Amino acid sequence: MARSRGWREEQEKSPGSITKDSSIGLLRLIMVLIIFVGGVVIGLSSSSHIDRHFSLQEDQLYKNYAMAPMPASTTSIKNCSVVSKCEKEDCLSMDSFLSPKNLTHGMSDDELFWRASLMPKKAEYPYDRVPKVAFMFLTRGPLPMLPLWERFFKGHEKLFSIYVHALPGYELNVSNTSAFYGRQIPSQHVEWGTVSLVDAERRLLANALLDFSNERFVLLSESCIPIQNFPTVYQYLTRSSHSFVESFYNPSKDVRGRYSRWMWPTIRPSDWRKGSQWFEVNRVLAAIIVSDTKYYSIFRKYCTPSCYPDEHYIPTFLHLFYGSLNSNRTVTWVDWSIRSPHPAAYGKANISEHFVQSLRNNGTLCSYNSVKTSVCYLFARKFEPSALDSLLNLSSSVMKF
Repeated sequence: MARSRGWREEQEKSPGSITKDSSIGLLRLIMVLIIFVGGVVIGLSSSSHIDRHFSLQEDQLYKNYAMAPMPASTTSIKNCSVVSKCEKEDCLSMDSFLSPKNLTHGMSDDELFWRASLMPKKAEYPYDRVPKVAFMFLTRGPLPMLPLWERFFKGHEKLFSIYVHALPGYELNVSNTSAFYGRQIPSQHVEWGTVSLVDAERRLLANALLDFSNERFVLLSESCIPIQNFPTVYQYLTRSSHSFVESFYNPSKDVRGRYSRWMWPTIRPSDWRKGSQWFEVNRVLAAIIVSDTKYYSIFRKYCTPSCYPDEHYIPTFLHLFYGSLNSNRTVTWVDWSIRSPHPAAYGKANISEHFVQSLRNNGTLCSYNSVKTSVCYLFARKFEPSALDSLLNLSSSVMKF
């Protein structure tokens, strides 16, 4: 034990041994650092080569794709890619949003009604808005009175819009200079006396609402004619404080019998209203009508044939909530003097100056903006195709257009 302790004392007194151990430790640390740095350098170099490799591959792939011939069906895309200045439509421009130039679309009714129900909260318009009247034609096919309407519209192109709902598959054949050119909307089958008539009316309203300049909306048929000139019609409608929807309570057994007890209590018998299908409404009411789901669903479910929903849905709905905005009368004259499901029709033999004048002013008074007026009707129906020539002969002298 004494030898061992003496040996350790000699080692601790020897400075050379300490220096030697320190040098060895330092050398090892330097070697580790050199190996670590070398590994980092090699790794970065390899990564750079790999990135460059894939970058070159990507560039080559892009060049090959860009230079490859395009399929025949995408010729327009190819042309657009090689032309330095390619005209593109701004789908979010105010013009395309405010007034769609093409009435063709692939929206379902639900999508269309949702889109049409959008109402701006801001009162001011961000453009110079000129209010227009939307003339909505609900027809089975041809418009036999089209030449008369063409004469009526001529010279007032900035103040009206036209929308035509015909049976699916029918195409209105007019020249590209006609006011009716390109004005057909996507349609669906319509059957008289069913809720499909209401669907068509709401479809016309919804398409017309897509044009934010349309302020008044009038529903017409192929047998309707104008009996006043355009300036009179335009001012009469755009200056009116009320819409023109006939809505009245009819206590007769026939009308009361159309009411279904399953509508109660949402719609009560005392709420049941009847009126002419041929209405005129302002923009606010048009948007409300296409937005309604609750009351429309009730009519769709319970107002089945022999109920005639086109004569009851809008009159009843407006009576329930918007009676103060409605005049409770129509601006479209029709003759129901004969007892029939359909009104009297007028052909060539019935047309005379006296007859047309009597439609324009039959001596009765009606309310307009809370004052009495003798101008109660702007349109009339039901006119047969044979009446067209006689009406054209009287249009300038009697109807003033």
